[in-house]
Amino acid sequence: MKRVSTTMLRLCNRTSKSNNILATHILSQNFTSSVGEKPQPQYDFQMDTKTQNPPVSSFDMEKNRGSSFICLEDKPHVHHTHQVNIDEYSADVEKIYRILRKFHSRAPKLELALQESGVAVSSGLVERVLSRCGDAGNLGYRFFAWASKQPGYRHNYQVYKSIIKILGKMRQFGAVWALIEEMRKENPELLTADAFIVLMRRFASARMVKKAIEVLDEMPKYGCEPDEHVFGCLLDALCKNGSVKEAASLFEDMRFNFTPNLKHFTSLLYGWCKEGKLIEAKFVLVQMKEAGFQPDIVVYNNLLSGYALAAKMQDAYDLLQEMKRKECDPNATSYTIFIQALCSRDRMEEAMRVFADMRKNNCAADVVTYTTLISGFCKWGKINRGYELLDSMIQQGLTPNQMSYFHIMLAHEKKEQLEECLELVEEMKKIGCLPDLTIYNTVIRLACKLGEVDEGVRAWNQMESCGLAPGLDTFTIMIHGLLGQGYLIEACKYFKEMVGRGLLSAPQYGTLKELLNSLLRAEKLEMAKDVWTAIVSQGCELNVFAWTIWIHALFKVGHVKEACSYCLDMMDAGVMPQPDTFAKLMRGLKKLYNRQIAVEITDKVRKMAADRQITFKMYKRRGERDLKEKVKAKDDGRKRRARQRQWGRGQGRANIM
Repeated sequence: MKRVSTTMLRLCNRTSKSNNILATHILSQNFTSSVGEKPQPQYDFQMDTKTQNPPVSSFDMEKNRGSSFICLEDKPHVHHTHQVNIDEYSADVEKIYRILRKFHSRAPKLELALQESGVAVSSGLVERVLSRCGDAGNLGYRFFAWASKQPGYRHNYQVYKSIIKILGKMRQFGAVWALIEEMRKENPELLTADAFIVLMRRFASARMVKKAIEVLDEMPKYGCEPDEHVFGCLLDALCKNGSVKEAASLFEDMRFNFTPNLKHFTSLLYGWCKEGKLIEAKFVLVQMKEAGFQPDIVVYNNLLSGYALAAKMQDAYDLLQEMKRKECDPNATSYTIFIQALCSRDRMEEAMRVFADMRKNNCAADVVTYTTLISGFCKWGKINRGYELLDSMIQQGLTPNQMSYFHIMLAHEKKEQLEECLELVEEMKKIGCLPDLTIYNTVIRLACKLGEVDEGVRAWNQMESCGLAPGLDTFTIMIHGLLGQGYLIEACKYFKEMVGRGLLSAPQYGTLKELLNSLLRAEKLEMAKDVWTAIVSQGCELNVFAWTIWIHALFKVGHVKEACSYCLDMMDAGVMPQPDTFAKLMRGLKKLYNRQIAVEITDKVRKMAADRQITFKMYKRRGERDLKEKVKAKDDGRKRRARQRQWGRGQGRANIM
């Protein structure tokens, strides 16, 4: 593989992996580039609207450094506590997190364990614990409630803001209002407009438009008068979350209460473009001009994205010319929007003509522009062109980032070219662009797929030696890869390590199911029990689906007594078995003539059903019905696959004849 020398490269910035996120990066550049008004060639922009791959739009303007968009949650706030070293809390945060996971369903034991933890409660610690809980918002709220009862401690603004975000994400809006009421009574000085803006955004993301608007009416009751900034944040939130029609109606109703500004118009235009409603977007543009505001580069780039998304490339090209006439010169982002739309439709030669025209007009291409082209060529299998662009980027003095290499890596993975992937990793290291988790995940996935497990393990070790901690995706890829190649012991080792790092949660139950079923199919019962014990001992939050996976896996291979034993453990943990699980276990015990265990399970189920105001008769009937439906679905699936195999053989014979 011939490559141009890359010694001029510096340390690369790390970026995200997905093609869709690349659209965000397109609009994350400074809007300061100038473009000279030189004669423009006409392009063949007749787009096929039936193309399978529509252009990816660049709409996440709130992260744009030059954007007029409002994003409260990215705004810096003044902290009321002293800045501390993150490591000061690390050990205590992990200790508390494990306690929360272990005792989350047993309130008395949870409070006792937290009291005996010896941890000194402070605002900084509470904030870190809430952040550590992540999507497990119920854990964070339990700790928040416990901390509020500790003598000598009071929540600060940042803690309240964090818990409002968490509860809003969980859609516990009643609890949010209760917190705001608590703040008004106990800490009125902390109750600012920002708390209400967070609540508005959460209502908007839940598509609860009326509730979001009602927040405006409620604010004066708490001593906070909404202003143009608050109104703009509400418009922005509605437009981002698919409620642009309601946002436009609100804008018309409130424009006499609040003086419209450019941000308000930009949010509406963004929303209409995102929805593909270009007529409405143009009307907002007219309103903007009538109000005395001239479109800026953000407005024009939003319109360009809207045209690109709708495959109206000639209209977009005309808008580009209008920008030049209005002395709002297109920047690298403007051109990259064109290029990305063309690349997504395999119009690579047209994309290269736009790229050449961009340079003729003295608009310097940036890393995102080059990476977009590299992505396009690699997506359509033209890896050599991708390498040529990578070399050209380096010759222009630009520093490729991990995403630039990632698209080439994906193309090699698609062709199952492991050696080329490994060479690319070494090249990245030589030039100082350290591979990130996305790169290593790709190498590990391909190595395991091809049966080169040693290479996958070697890549894992290199990743850790570079200071990169494996993420959830990395563990999942490695475990599935090892199971696919029959390396059960190694898969168990990595799974236990994943559990030990606190990475097991409900979305990973598919990995758990595959691991347990693989072990039991191979008659490795003790290893499977060891895996389950590791999960329980680490205090992982196990819901009914996790228990069901384990119980059904045992039952499937004939370990009925063990399945019943774990069913009893599940009920002791306060989790009620699903009706079909109960029905399945009763059938199995009937065959074993084991009345004692059947009675014990039935008695516990009766009690739990009564506690939940469910009649046992209804529960039992539903279990039998669900079990029959699952058996029937399985039989139908087996017959369907048999017919498909038979049809395939018949088709093969017909082709031979």
